[in-house]
Amino acid sequence: MHKPVYLDNSATTRILPEVAAVMRQVMADSFGNPSSPHRLGLEAERVLHTARRMLAGACGAREAEIFFTSGGTEANNLALKGAALRRVRRGRHLVTTKIEHASVLQACRALEKQGFTVTFLEVDSCGLVDPEQVTAALRPDTVLVSVMHVNNEAGAVQPIAEIGRLLKSRHSGIIFHVDAVQSLGKLPVHPAGWCADLVSFSAHKIHGPKGTGALFCREGLELEPLFHGGGQEKGVRPGTENVAGIAGFGAAVRLCAERREENQVHLAALRQRLLCGILAQIPDTACNGPAAAAPHIASVTFKGVNGEVLMHALEERGIFVSTGSACHSRRPEPSHVLLAMGVAEKDIASTLRFSFSPENTTEEIDYALEQLAELAASLRTLQGRR
Repeated sequence: MHKPVYLDNSATTRILPEVAAVMRQVMADSFGNPSSPHRLGLEAERVLHTARRMLAGACGAREAEIFFTSGGTEANNLALKGAALRRVRRGRHLVTTKIEHASVLQACRALEKQGFTVTFLEVDSCGLVDPEQVTAALRPDTVLVSVMHVNNEAGAVQPIAEIGRLLKSRHSGIIFHVDAVQSLGKLPVHPAGWCADLVSFSAHKIHGPKGTGALFCREGLELEPLFHGGGQEKGVRPGTENVAGIAGFGAAVRLCAERREENQVHLAALRQRLLCGILAQIPDTACNGPAAAAPHIASVTFKGVNGEVLMHALEERGIFVSTGSACHSRRPEPSHVLLAMGVAEKDIASTLRFSFSPENTTEEIDYALEQLAELAASLRTLQGRR
């Protein structure tokens, strides 16, 4: 059997050995509470400071603008609920898109139950939103706009900088949030260049640990905390920090920053190799998303083939992919992202998502192509017999 080929890196990534080593060292030697005034507490606080500096440097922010959370989901919830609830007297209208991550969409639904109104914008067949459409949706009572940078299913890269410039030039008081969970470490992330007030990050998408994330919050911007407690993270996110996880996040950010450009080239080459091979070798296939998609995500429809059956058949041959977002992969509903892009439900059921990491090789891609071609043909034959 071929060694495992992991092509589900948008769901999570393998923690890097260097990151794990940093975390082990911190757990063994810097185990103090960073809020404690003694030496061990100060050592733990220095660990947080180092990681904060790493993440701030990676996105051109100030250290004071980085707040650590338990992951991207909490960062998104803190951004949306924290900004909206703090500004409830100014207005109760939010704008987002139909293809956001579940943590954004469900946070918006929760705010609707608290009296807010949300406009969910359409996207085109490539999964892209029109910046003018964003500004056209604004109202006098709009307090926040949230648009993700890289879509986690189709890889669509939104024109975030253009959206941010339009928002700030026409409505400077509106808060702009960007979910950058899928772009950190793969594409340039520039909150200032995007005119973004809030940007969400996650460690386990860049070979860091699960359960650790961060929120960039523009200096001077006030948020309503989701929790109340001891005042950690300036009271924006109270609770004793996950020091080892944050240390691992910082190490992962540093490693990704050092290798980002070469990794981006490598990821794009892997994606191109897989897509060209599928479209050339396997009939009745289609790529979902724009041509200029993120370098690490590819969504492909294998028409006439049950995607879940194909996924498990690949798994038996050591190839791990997904049928969509990990947050929805065990639910029967079709992908809300592909539905918004106009993909037919029967084709959504025949779609797989491939997502790459710098650890993947061309040999792995070629093996996956070989198995995909064989399995798609055999499954179509079986389907035809039925």
